[in-house]
Amino acid sequence: MGNINFIMIEHSQMEGERIILRPVSLDDVDDMYEYTSDEETTRYIYDQHTDVNQTKKIIVNYYMKEPVGMYAIVLKESNKMIGTIEFRIHEWNNSGELGFTLNRHFWGKGYMTEAGKLILELAFHTLGLDRVFAGHDVRNGASEKVLSRLGMTYEGTLRRDQMVKGALTDTAHYSILKEEYLNSEKKKNNRVIN
Repeated sequence: MGNINFIMIEHSQMEGERIILRPVSLDDVDDMYEYTSDEETTRYIYDQHTDVNQTKKIIVNYYMKEPVGMYAIVLKESNKMIGTIEFRIHEWNNSGELGFTLNRHFWGKGYMTEAGKLILELAFHTLGLDRVFAGHDVRNGASEKVLSRLGMTYEGTLRRDQMVKGALTDTAHYSILKEEYLNSEKKKNNRVIN
Protein backbone atom coordinates (compact mmCIF):
# COMPACT_ATOMS: atom_id res chain seq x y z
CA MET A 1 0.00 0.00 0.00
CA GLY A 2 2.96 2.31 0.62
CA ASN A 3 3.66 2.86 -3.09
CA ILE A 4 -0.02 3.52 -3.89
CA ASN A 5 -0.26 6.01 -1.00
CA PHE A 6 2.87 7.75 -2.28
CA ILE A 7 1.36 8.08 -5.78
CA MET A 8 -1.96 9.29 -4.31
CA ILE A 9 -0.15 11.94 -2.24
CA GLU A 10 1.76 13.04 -5.37
CA HIS A 11 -1.65 13.48 -7.02
CA SER A 12 -3.38 15.22 -4.11
CA GLN A 13 -4.05 18.11 -6.51
CA MET A 14 -5.37 17.64 -10.05
CA GLU A 15 -6.59 20.13 -12.58
CA GLY A 16 -9.46 19.86 -15.04
CA GLU A 17 -10.77 22.34 -17.57
CA ARG A 18 -13.02 24.19 -15.10
CA ILE A 19 -12.17 22.64 -11.73
CA ILE A 20 -9.30 21.83 -9.40
CA LEU A 21 -9.28 18.84 -7.07
CA ARG A 22 -7.25 19.46 -3.91
CA PRO A 23 -7.24 18.43 -0.24
CA VAL A 24 -10.08 19.73 1.92
CA SER A 25 -9.02 22.36 4.48
CA LEU A 26 -10.66 24.39 7.25
CA ASP A 27 -10.79 27.31 4.81
CA ASP A 28 -13.57 25.34 3.07
CA VAL A 29 -15.88 25.33 6.09
CA ASP A 30 -18.26 28.05 4.86
CA ASP A 31 -18.54 26.61 1.35
CA MET A 32 -19.04 23.11 2.73
CA TYR A 33 -21.61 24.25 5.30
CA GLU A 34 -23.54 25.88 2.46
CA TYR A 35 -24.35 22.41 1.09
CA THR A 36 -24.14 20.21 4.21
CA SER A 37 -26.88 22.37 5.73
CA ASP A 38 -29.02 22.06 2.60
CA GLU A 39 -31.74 19.39 2.84
CA GLU A 40 -31.94 18.86 -0.92
CA THR A 41 -28.17 18.27 -1.32
CA THR A 42 -27.93 15.87 1.63
CA ARG A 43 -31.26 14.07 1.11
CA TYR A 44 -29.81 10.66 0.18
CA ILE A 45 -26.54 10.83 2.11
CA TYR A 46 -26.68 12.10 5.69
CA ASP A 47 -28.55 14.37 8.10
CA GLN A 48 -28.15 17.99 7.16
CA HIS A 49 -25.90 20.08 9.38
CA THR A 50 -27.63 22.64 11.58
CA ASP A 51 -24.48 24.25 12.96
CA VAL A 52 -21.25 25.22 11.20
CA ASN A 53 -19.31 23.49 14.00
CA GLN A 54 -20.65 20.13 12.76
CA THR A 55 -19.05 20.88 9.42
CA LYS A 56 -15.77 21.93 11.07
CA LYS A 57 -15.68 18.62 12.95
CA ILE A 58 -16.30 16.62 9.75
CA ILE A 59 -13.47 18.47 7.99
CA VAL A 60 -11.00 17.89 10.86
CA ASN A 61 -12.03 14.36 11.91
CA TYR A 62 -12.77 12.94 8.47
CA TYR A 63 -11.26 14.87 5.55
CA MET A 64 -8.09 16.11 7.24
CA LYS A 65 -7.50 13.09 9.50
CA GLU A 66 -6.93 10.74 6.54
CA PRO A 67 -6.63 13.05 3.54
CA VAL A 68 -5.36 10.54 0.96
CA GLY A 69 -7.98 10.24 -1.77
CA MET A 70 -10.18 13.01 -0.32
CA TYR A 71 -10.63 15.95 -2.67
CA ALA A 72 -12.39 19.28 -2.53
CA ILE A 73 -13.92 20.22 -5.89
CA VAL A 74 -13.05 23.87 -6.50
CA LEU A 75 -14.16 26.12 -9.36
CA LYS A 76 -11.15 27.65 -11.08
CA GLU A 77 -12.89 30.93 -11.95
CA SER A 78 -14.09 31.78 -8.44
CA ASN A 79 -12.03 29.50 -6.14
CA LYS A 80 -15.37 28.36 -4.64
CA MET A 81 -15.44 24.86 -3.15
CA ILE A 82 -18.63 23.21 -4.48
CA GLY A 83 -18.35 19.62 -3.25
CA THR A 84 -16.12 16.65 -2.56
CA ILE A 85 -15.07 13.52 -4.37
CA GLU A 86 -13.52 10.60 -2.51
CA PHE A 87 -11.47 7.76 -3.93
CA ARG A 88 -10.59 4.80 -1.72
CA ILE A 89 -8.13 2.17 -2.92
CA HIS A 90 -8.85 -1.50 -2.20
CA GLU A 91 -5.46 -3.02 -2.76
CA TRP A 92 -6.54 -6.64 -2.21
CA ASN A 93 -8.47 -6.65 -5.50
CA ASN A 94 -6.69 -3.75 -7.25
CA SER A 95 -9.79 -1.58 -7.34
CA GLY A 96 -10.95 1.86 -6.30
CA GLU A 97 -14.22 3.09 -4.81
CA LEU A 98 -15.72 6.42 -5.79
CA GLY A 99 -18.03 8.62 -3.71
CA PHE A 100 -19.12 12.22 -4.14
CA THR A 101 -21.28 15.11 -2.94
CA LEU A 102 -22.07 18.28 -4.89
CA ASN A 103 -23.74 21.52 -3.83
CA ARG A 104 -27.16 21.39 -5.54
CA HIS A 105 -26.72 24.91 -6.94
CA PHE A 106 -24.07 23.40 -9.24
CA TRP A 107 -25.98 20.30 -10.34
CA GLY A 108 -26.49 19.65 -14.04
CA LYS A 109 -23.39 21.55 -15.18
CA GLY A 110 -21.05 18.58 -15.65
CA TYR A 111 -18.70 19.43 -12.76
CA MET A 112 -19.02 16.02 -11.10
CA THR A 113 -18.47 14.21 -14.40
CA GLU A 114 -15.34 16.31 -14.94
CA ALA A 115 -14.11 15.44 -11.43
CA GLY A 116 -14.90 11.76 -11.98
CA LYS A 117 -12.93 11.72 -15.23
CA LEU A 118 -9.86 13.07 -13.41
CA ILE A 119 -10.21 10.25 -10.87
CA LEU A 120 -10.63 7.58 -13.59
CA GLU A 121 -7.53 8.86 -15.37
CA LEU A 122 -5.59 8.61 -12.09
CA ALA A 123 -7.04 5.14 -11.39
CA PHE A 124 -6.32 3.51 -14.73
CA HIS A 125 -3.35 5.42 -16.19
CA THR A 126 -1.34 6.29 -13.08
CA LEU A 127 -2.28 3.65 -10.50
CA GLY A 128 -2.94 0.82 -12.97
CA LEU A 129 -6.09 -0.34 -11.18
CA ASP A 130 -8.32 -2.98 -12.77
CA ARG A 131 -11.71 -1.68 -11.65
CA VAL A 132 -13.42 1.41 -10.25
CA PHE A 133 -16.81 1.05 -8.59
CA ALA A 134 -19.45 3.18 -6.92
CA GLY A 135 -22.88 2.90 -5.40
CA HIS A 136 -25.80 5.27 -4.90
CA ASP A 137 -29.15 5.31 -3.18
CA VAL A 138 -31.62 4.04 -5.80
CA ARG A 139 -33.76 7.16 -5.28
CA ASN A 140 -30.88 9.40 -6.37
CA GLY A 141 -31.21 9.70 -10.15
CA ALA A 142 -28.57 12.45 -10.40
CA SER A 143 -25.81 10.13 -9.15
CA GLU A 144 -26.97 7.45 -11.58
CA LYS A 145 -26.52 9.93 -14.46
CA VAL A 146 -22.99 10.82 -13.34
CA LEU A 147 -21.92 7.18 -13.12
CA SER A 148 -23.41 6.43 -16.56
CA ARG A 149 -21.61 9.45 -18.07
CA LEU A 150 -18.36 8.08 -16.65
CA GLY A 151 -18.92 4.91 -18.67
CA MET A 152 -19.82 2.74 -15.70
CA THR A 153 -22.01 -0.35 -16.03
CA TYR A 154 -24.91 -1.08 -13.70
CA GLU A 155 -24.16 -4.31 -11.82
CA GLY A 156 -27.18 -4.73 -9.59
CA THR A 157 -28.96 -3.48 -6.51
CA LEU A 158 -28.29 -4.48 -2.93
CA ARG A 159 -31.54 -4.24 -1.00
CA ARG A 160 -31.66 -2.45 2.36
CA ASP A 161 -27.88 -2.45 2.67
CA GLN A 162 -27.28 1.16 3.80
CA MET A 163 -28.64 3.13 6.72
CA VAL A 164 -29.50 6.68 5.62
CA LYS A 165 -31.14 9.03 8.10
CA GLY A 166 -32.36 6.14 10.25
CA ALA A 167 -33.90 4.14 7.38
CA LEU A 168 -32.53 1.19 5.42
CA THR A 169 -32.16 1.99 1.74
CA ASP A 170 -31.32 0.09 -1.45
CA THR A 171 -28.03 0.79 -3.22
CA ALA A 172 -27.47 0.53 -6.97
CA HIS A 173 -23.92 -0.58 -7.83
CA TYR A 174 -21.87 0.42 -10.88
CA SER A 175 -18.35 -0.27 -12.11
CA ILE A 176 -15.95 0.29 -14.97
CA LEU A 177 -13.07 -2.03 -15.85
CA LYS A 178 -9.66 -0.89 -17.05
CA GLU A 179 -10.16 -2.32 -20.56
CA GLU A 180 -13.59 -0.67 -20.88
CA TYR A 181 -12.09 2.67 -19.91
CA LEU A 182 -9.12 2.33 -22.28
CA ASN A 183 -11.38 1.20 -25.16
CA SER A 184 -13.72 4.17 -24.69
CA GLU A 185 -10.70 6.51 -24.65
CA LYS A 186 -9.42 4.93 -27.85
CA LYS A 187 -12.82 5.43 -29.54
CA LYS A 188 -12.90 9.10 -28.43
CA ASN A 189 -9.39 9.67 -29.77
CA ASN A 190 -10.26 8.04 -33.10
CA ARG A 191 -13.30 10.28 -33.44
CA VAL A 192 -11.14 13.34 -32.77
CA ILE A 193 -8.51 12.25 -35.31
CA ASN A 194 -11.01 11.25 -38.02
